[in-house]
Amino acid sequence: RKTLQPASKAKHFCKAHAKVLRRVILGLLGVAYLCYFIAACYLNFQRALALVVMTAVVAFFICWDIFKKHCGAKVLLLLRPIGKCFQKSWPWLKWLLWVALLAGLIVWLALDTGRKPEQLISLGGFCFLVLFLFACSKHHSAVSWRAVFWGLGLEFLLGLFVLRTTPGTQAFQWLGDQIQVYFLGYTTAGSSFVFGNTLIEEVFAFQTLPIIVFFSCVMSILYYLGVMQWLILKISWLLQVSMGTTPTETLSVAGNIFVGQTEAPLLIRPYLSDMTLSEIHAVMTGGFSTIAGSVMGAYISFGIDAASLIAASVMAAPCALAMSKLVYPEVEESKFKGKASIRLSSGEEQNILEAASNGAAASVGLVANIAANLIAFLAVLEFINAALRWFGEMVDIEGLTFQVICSYVLMPVAFLMGADWADSPLVAELLGIKIFLNEFVAYQQLATYKKNRLMGLEEWDGNRKQWISERAESITTFALCGFANLSSIGITLGGLASMVPQRKGDFASVVLRALLTGICVSMLNACLAGLLHVPTEVGDCATFFSTTNFSLTSYTMYTCCKQLFASSVLQNGTLSFTGSWAEQAESMLWLTECCGHYNHTSCAG
Repeated sequence: RKTLQPASKAKHFCKAHAKVLRRVILGLLGVAYLCYFIAACYLNFQRALALVVMTAVVAFFICWDIFKKHCGAKVLLLLRPIGKCFQKSWPWLKWLLWVALLAGLIVWLALDTGRKPEQLISLGGFCFLVLFLFACSKHHSAVSWRAVFWGLGLEFLLGLFVLRTTPGTQAFQWLGDQIQVYFLGYTTAGSSFVFGNTLIEEVFAFQTLPIIVFFSCVMSILYYLGVMQWLILKISWLLQVSMGTTPTETLSVAGNIFVGQTEAPLLIRPYLSDMTLSEIHAVMTGGFSTIAGSVMGAYISFGIDAASLIAASVMAAPCALAMSKLVYPEVEESKFKGKASIRLSSGEEQNILEAASNGAAASVGLVANIAANLIAFLAVLEFINAALRWFGEMVDIEGLTFQVICSYVLMPVAFLMGADWADSPLVAELLGIKIFLNEFVAYQQLATYKKNRLMGLEEWDGNRKQWISERAESITTFALCGFANLSSIGITLGGLASMVPQRKGDFASVVLRALLTGICVSMLNACLAGLLHVPTEVGDCATFFSTTNFSLTSYTMYTCCKQLFASSVLQNGTLSFTGSWAEQAESMLWLTECCGHYNHTSCAG
């Protein structure tokens, strides 16, 4: 008893001074991090740039929360007279602002597309899709144009930041590199120990699916630590304030950036029973328009550009919320309207090890589901193709397949998104696979096209195109980034109905509209990717040829050889070169090397 006295006294002391002790510990941790931060910046600021950005973002939100808690009411009181004056002027000021923004957008588009008119096709496709969704609206007169324009505006600004600005491009490229280089490497360390190096190098199931286990484990740890909840709440707050949507639907859509279509509604599970049909439609649309962080790792392992995948998921959130309010506007009185925020529960795990274990265990079902679906869908696709070929042969149509049908039916859609007419059949084929089968199979095929291009293969092998252009790749990456396919209807209905069984009929009544909206959201993102795409500069081909090894082909070699072929002139049996190639003494030697890999009329001479 006496032995236990010091322990019980210490416990009592900790309870009595819990707040003080918490502040002391947080203060010490803060000081330790500050020392670490200063040391990192002092040693190599360029290397620590990512750390600086992340620290600045977190510090801003912490300071904002402290300011709002202690000074928010006083500031609002001081600003009330200005607010009243602003409200009086808002009716005409609002229109002035919209006219200024529209004029600025038109001027920017005129200047930007002047050099690349093909980008206007993507802009036309974007406008067409928005008008199409408005035509499909449940209540045309009830559309909240504030939500629509703010959502599309945020999507455009995010796209502009990611695809056109140096900081945005570098930031998302850095994020992609961290996932591609480090996360995938960490997965290899674990899976090679369990399965061996041979299996993870040669067998798809052991190469790609373990990535989902690791990602799920990491996400579970971040949820336990509260990092994901904090991040989702901040994104949700931004969307809610700008678009005027309710906190429940906004929170679910923001959660879809990081988690899947059945996990995001768990964030708002206690509120699902009281949500309006419009809010439920928004929740479903958010799930169909994005992909989960866990499967994103698998797509990156295929060779899909990581920065584009991350950008597509982030851009989809405001667009999904905007388009869901266009297709299914709010006509009921929401119980959550005007509510500042809602509580987010943390996990039930007792410690970080349990969180990691639960995350890994939870992914087993997802991995099994993906593997089973791939086996089933690829087998069904082969069966459908065999049946179509048989029916086609009855009327002398050779090579009729599901992909061929999709390439013709969806070809105009692919062209409207901005793909070249020559690339449109392949892009349309991938869209069809994504919508009618799933995006996993489509991304696999896209990865094959990308690999062929980077290897420098001939663009055409007879009548068959072996790869698509870099711009078409970017457009397709954005267009495929979403769970909007027919099989996802069952997953969505099953997940939501298990949470709120009494609303199963309501869920079924809006799911098809949500699916259509989700498909169009991914296509709208693809249109923006086409509009804002910046082609990669090849560089000086003469310098490249003088330093390259011609035994291995690459996309740069293919591009430079095409330039060399285009500059060659065969006249009266004499071969000569035009432009800058005429000044190169080794042009003939380089042409000979190019002819060893690629076919051209110049090679016959």
